[in-house]
Amino acid sequence: MSLDVSLQTDPGAISQDPMEEARRQVEICNACRYCEGFCSVFPAINRNKVFADGDITQLANLCHNCRGCYYACQYTEPHEFALNLPRALADARADSWERLAWPGGLARIFQRSAAAMAGALVAGFALMFLAIAAIPAGGQGFYAYLGHGAMVAIFLPAFLFPLVSIAMSLRTYWREVGGGAVRLADLRAAALSAGRMKNLDGGQGQGCNFEKEERYTSGRRHVHQAIMWGFLLCFASTGSGTVLHYVFGSPAPYDFWTLPKLLGVPGGLLLVLGCVGMVMLKRKADPALGATGREGGSAAFIWLLGFVGLSGLLLYAARGTALTGPLLAVHLGAVLTFFLLTPYSKMAHGFYRFTALVNDAGAKAGRTG
Repeated sequence: MSLDVSLQTDPGAISQDPMEEARRQVEICNACRYCEGFCSVFPAINRNKVFADGDITQLANLCHNCRGCYYACQYTEPHEFALNLPRALADARADSWERLAWPGGLARIFQRSAAAMAGALVAGFALMFLAIAAIPAGGQGFYAYLGHGAMVAIFLPAFLFPLVSIAMSLRTYWREVGGGAVRLADLRAAALSAGRMKNLDGGQGQGCNFEKEERYTSGRRHVHQAIMWGFLLCFASTGSGTVLHYVFGSPAPYDFWTLPKLLGVPGGLLLVLGCVGMVMLKRKADPALGATGREGGSAAFIWLLGFVGLSGLLLYAARGTALTGPLLAVHLGAVLTFFLLTPYSKMAHGFYRFTALVNDAGAKAGRTG
């Protein structure tokens, strides 16, 4: 297959601006249409003839970086078009997270710098060690080291502020991509797609090309599902503990055969296994097909998320021993850091991608886009 000469893009038009370069490549893909069955990105491309900045932002956040299109493409280097759509969309996607984050500036730091994330984690450790040492505590289990009131005073703002920040960012995103009214059917379609990791199946259910290049594999899909469900189980564990405390008057500590532990322990294990698996897959993947200059921040986020799960499991295993106090400070410091960095780290991608899937569902139904 070859493109009509009238549709060819001047090779000299390759841009250093992530939006412009993504637009250049998307226009070539729209002329070719060889990859239209690969994932949600290509049908979305085919619905347009002209691509505004908002269209590029939407396409970039629909992309799951499975890389199948790159290995199927006849216009990659050494062809003069030099297409690398996974990297072009990854750069535009990371640029959107940094540009739309509220307040501005922080995402650029933590998306790019592993040292910055490590520094934030150390600060989280220090704060929790200080809190345990300075704030009088009383109660059973972990509350013997840090009282329930102190935990609420620290973690409620740390939980609510990221939610407000993400909501502000997504509102700006929705306006930029031209999102319309959201229907329940759009939310359902997006949830099913995200839960099944549909866009990591290569379009035919055979997997993607992330870590084995021209060979298909479902490895990345599986570790993503482990991380996602592990995180949701841990979140549900915390939520069930909150309900038990405030609704049923049953404060922690909880035995193993209670809902917080039956949800939290498997959740922590899935989180750790998923993050270890993701680190291993990233080492096999070609870095030239990912976002430019974000490798350190992305890797640091995976380590942080895995450490949250691991430190929680170790804390549970060590309860009642002399290690309980130090491990409590370490775990709570990691959780605090994770919460506060959620809008400015790779964690934000889940919120943007789900929003992109909702908008795409509406566009398919002719209501948006």
